[in-house]
Amino acid sequence: MAAMNTTEINASPAPALTIGFDLDMTLADGRPGIKAVLDMVAAETGVAIDSDLAITRVGPPIEEEMAYWFPADQVDAAADRYRALFPEHGAPVGKLLPGALEAIAAVYRHGGRPIVVTGKFEPNARLNLAALDIKVDDVFGSVFADRKGSVLREQGASVYVGDHLGDITGARTGGALAVAVATGPYTADELREAGADVVLNDLTEFPGWLDTHLAA
Repeated sequence: MAAMNTTEINASPAPALTIGFDLDMTLADGRPGIKAVLDMVAAETGVAIDSDLAITRVGPPIEEEMAYWFPADQVDAAADRYRALFPEHGAPVGKLLPGALEAIAAVYRHGGRPIVVTGKFEPNARLNLAALDIKVDDVFGSVFADRKGSVLREQGASVYVGDHLGDITGARTGGALAVAVATGPYTADELREAGADVVLNDLTEFPGWLDTHLAA
């Protein structure tokens, strides 16, 4: 009988490198579209929404923003109307943030799997990504902070990249390295103080950081 090759039997493929990215203010600036749709909801409902203030808080699911402006029993309806208007009036409006495409390409270059984990409603997040020609392996929406962490853990993500304090919480909860970019509402110092493992000015710095990180 031929000798059994225990190396072959015991060997198993290494888990794929999975890196999560937030969407708004990490990969893309969606504030113009968000503002436009909030203004439409305000016009339809007659409820005053300070959309300029609202777009300084981009990150959590839209229900959290609507709760600032609507009575509790109207929040869900307002959020549903926002989501219904977004595909036509919000998704096509936005721009790539510096280094976004290069950051995704860097993950693929290392044989990895980039995913988007965002507070935005998943179908609308996919429309945003398509409009900006950002191609990733998967998208998970309507999650924030600890709930992002649950997705990251389920997906085996070792790194999560975001701009919000809630993204740092998500990375910590999910057992991922928290990489923060100072392209959102928080400064680099605030992100460090909140516990980010790595702070980058923007995603143009990500490919070089990833090369160094994976070589360590």
